[in-house]
Parts: sequence; C-alpha cells; structure tokens
Amino acid sequence: CQNRNVPMKKYVVIALVAVAVISATGAVFAWVTWRDMLDQISSPYDEIASGHVLLTIQPGTSTSEIATQLVNADIISSEWVFRFAVWRSGRDRELQAGEDLFDAPLSPLDVIAKIADGQVYLRRITFPEGLNLFEMATIFETEGFGVADTFVGAAQRVDLIADFDPDATDLEGYLFPETYALPSDANADDLIRAMVEQFRAVFDEGLRVRATDRALSIRQAVSLASIIEKETGGGSERSLVSAVFNNRLRIGMPLQSDPTVIYALEIAGLYDGNLTRENLQYDSLYNTYRYRDLPPGPIASPGRAALRAALDPATVSHLYFVSRNDGTHAFSDTLREHNRNVREFQIEYFQRQRARQ
Repeated sequence: CQNRNVPMKKYVVIALVAVAVISATGAVFAWVTWRDMLDQISSPYDEIASGHVLLTIQPGTSTSEIATQLVNADIISSEWVFRFAVWRSGRDRELQAGEDLFDAPLSPLDVIAKIADGQVYLRRITFPEGLNLFEMATIFETEGFGVADTFVGAAQRVDLIADFDPDATDLEGYLFPETYALPSDANADDLIRAMVEQFRAVFDEGLRVRATDRALSIRQAVSLASIIEKETGGGSERSLVSAVFNNRLRIGMPLQSDPTVIYALEIAGLYDGNLTRENLQYDSLYNTYRYRDLPPGPIASPGRAALRAALDPATVSHLYFVSRNDGTHAFSDTLREHNRNVREFQIEYFQRQRARQ
C-alpha cells in the first residue's frame, strides 16, 4: 500500500504545481491585459480618418450605439475599449446628446469627457461694424449658413424691436455687429434673434436715457450712429464726426453725408460703386444732400463705439471734415477752412499722385 501511495502523492504535487503555474500565468495575463487596456483608454487614438469629424448624438442614443458611431468614425479603436473607458470614468449616465467636433486625436477617456461635458460644436460667424443687412446676408450665405434671401426675410421681423422702434419697417441698424457662435442647425431666425438681443444688451438703459436727454428717439440715435460708423474707421475720431453732425442738426444744416446717398442708391439697385455729382441729386429721403435732418432710418449696423459717440459728441464747434487719405480727417469750423482742407487733402493730393505715375 505504501508503494502505491508514493506515485499518488507525486501526481498530487504535480497537479498542484500545474494549478499554481496556470493561476500565475492567468494572473500575469490578466495584469498585462489590464495594463494594456489602461494604456489604450489613456492614449490618443490617431486613426481619425478625415481629421475633421462632426458627430451627432441624438437624444436617447444608448452607450452601445454611441460606441458604434465612434468606431465607424475612427474616433476610437473598438466598442470594447469604449465600454471599458466608460466604466473606468464612471460617467456612463452623463453622456449627452448633441453635436461634437473631433478635429484631433483624443484618448477614449477624453472622448467621453468631451461628450459628457456637453462640449457642443458651435459654428462662428462674424459681422464687422458698418454693414447693412444686405451685406450681412451675403456673409450669411458665404459662410454656409443658408441663402442670403432667407436672412433678408428674417430681418423683416420688426416685432423683435417693436417696443424700441414702433416705426421700424425692417431690422436695419438693430442687427448688432459681432461674432456669433451657433449650433450647426441654427437658422436665419435664430441668428437674427441673437443679433437683436445683443443690440438690446449694448443699447442699455444708460444709452436710452442719454438719447432721451438729447431729444432723440432710439431710431434717430441709431440712424446717427450708423452714419458715424460709415464715415470713419478711426476710433479716436468718432466723437469729432459726431460733433459735426450734431452741430449741423442743431442749426438745421444738411448732413451732406455720402454714405446716405450710397445707401439710397443701393436699396434702389442703382449703385455701381462710383458716387457722382449727379448721384448727389438722387431723390430719396435717405439723401442727406437733398433733405435736411436725419434719414428716415439707419443705413447700417453701428458698433458699440459709434452708438456711444452719437450720444456723446466732442465739445467742439466743427461743421466740416474731409479725408486726409490716410484714415484720418481734417476738421474745420468754417467753409473757408474746409475749402482750404479740400484743396490740400483732395485736389493737390491727387494731383501729386497723378504726377508720380
């Protein structure tokens, strides 16, 4: 019996050693797999196909469906890796619907953070100061937000400004020039509403009181600001230009502003890029050469500085200004001074230019 038990013990020992080896191997394999998975979810996945993927996650999309979308877009390597990353992050209940732009390799953990944090992709569109609504419509179309006519149509929503300006026939002057960030599904109405709201925020209670103090309606104040915006690009000169126009309004002198004539021609479809002496006689209430006082409405969208300058002109007696052809203007109080400036900065300037050619 003793002799038979010896081989048995030997087999038991061998079996135990085999189990230990298998267990150790399994533990090593599990450890290697765990380390590999941690590396995968922490490292950027650089196989993103186009370098620019806009992923739309609809409300109600499951984690599994999100994983499939990400894999198909080459944003992550596999659904298993994504599931492991979701589990590791603990944010499985925080994944949000919306649009997310992926334009660089991200680790699965960073992908999850982007979706969970609601870093929704926004498209930006910028409108410089001094554009009229038709010029803004062109930018709207050029930037791929929609057809220009749609923007012009949305800009007829006078109900958005009725409490400010019950006489408005469109939103000219009230579409505040700025950079707007919008979801990709935003339409012209959404943008127009945002622009009007920004105008309201800028033309605040302080400016409204200032307009009242100067006996100007909001429409008149914005009209004046729009002319100032079109007449000068120099921030330091806005209050001086404002003073000229305010002084002229006070004494009943025509504003004689070229941009108002250009606007009149543009809305009639008659402007070809050149302003002639004949154009200055064009019969329109916007033509401030023919009609005294302010035009019937704004001719463009003024920025913050022009709105403030319109209501806070410099304390000077200037009635005239002429371009120096370097971005600045020469100001004067009398017609004699003005004519001298015109001769120096216009007639003689262009004579010198022609002589150099």
